[in-house]
Amino acid sequence: MPAVRERPGPRVHRPPKAPPGRRAGRPPRDLWPYALIAPAIGGMLYLLVYPLVRAVVISLQDFRLRQLISGDAEFVGLRNYRTLLSDPRFWEVTGRTFVFMAVDVVLIMVISTLVALMTERLHRVGRTVVLCSLVLAWAMPVVAATTVFQWLFHSEFGIVNQSLTALGFESFDRYPWFANGTASFTILVLLIVWQSVPFAAVTLYSALTTVPAELYESARLDGASASRVFRSVTFPMLRPIFMLVLSLEVIWTFKAFVQIWVMTRGGPGDATTILPVYAVQTALSSQRYDLGSAASMITVVLMSGVLVLHFRQMFRQEDDPQ
Repeated sequence: MPAVRERPGPRVHRPPKAPPGRRAGRPPRDLWPYALIAPAIGGMLYLLVYPLVRAVVISLQDFRLRQLISGDAEFVGLRNYRTLLSDPRFWEVTGRTFVFMAVDVVLIMVISTLVALMTERLHRVGRTVVLCSLVLAWAMPVVAATTVFQWLFHSEFGIVNQSLTALGFESFDRYPWFANGTASFTILVLLIVWQSVPFAAVTLYSALTTVPAELYESARLDGASASRVFRSVTFPMLRPIFMLVLSLEVIWTFKAFVQIWVMTRGGPGDATTILPVYAVQTALSSQRYDLGSAASMITVVLMSGVLVLHFRQMFRQEDDPQ
């Protein structure tokens, strides 16, 4: 009898088996790191990016007290920016901001470098005392430190006036420091420097501990002086950390607001008014939230421009062969 061939049955497409260690319905393991950091990224976008975008939008609108309540702001384009850029007071405040930043940053970096070098040469007990003092000063809240400086320079009860008067400077008896523009500016510079030096000094000291001791010994055997050792050995090794600290101090000093607002509110007159204070004054005094937002955006652009120029110079120095 002829053989009867059986027809093959229809093929059944079975889903591929999940690889071992992964169950159906669970996301791939490659997505878990992104899922874990997603809440942090979402919070950062909401707390940082959204306010920035909102400020940009307000700076392009006619946004005053009525618009804040009703919410029917009208877009006016770059009119607010033109208003600011044509205001002589704005340019005066901008120049004062750069002077304030330059004086603070120079003093911070010089004092921090000297403190770091001194700390490295101390014995263990002295080094511990200095580092603990720096950390305690750095940990003091900004408002508390500002209040302390206010009492130090109080015209009637301040210890500064009493000490100067006791030393024979009778002109400082009940001297009103905060009624003088130059004196107020100087006190704020001292306050910002005092609050910023601990972080910079501790960071530079930590970097100093990574410099090999053999480099210092070789330089001393060659007869190099202390200044020559710093220029040829210490600073080249610390240049990346030094530039990083410098960039952070530029940012923090450029956007200083709390100290000035608590101590002088930009006064007397405009003697201590810098761009962040100017933006708040413009927004609160006349309810011109649009102009205040525009001033804030210009502050961000100027600060970014300073940092871009600084980083370009830093990268250029790193690329140049020594």
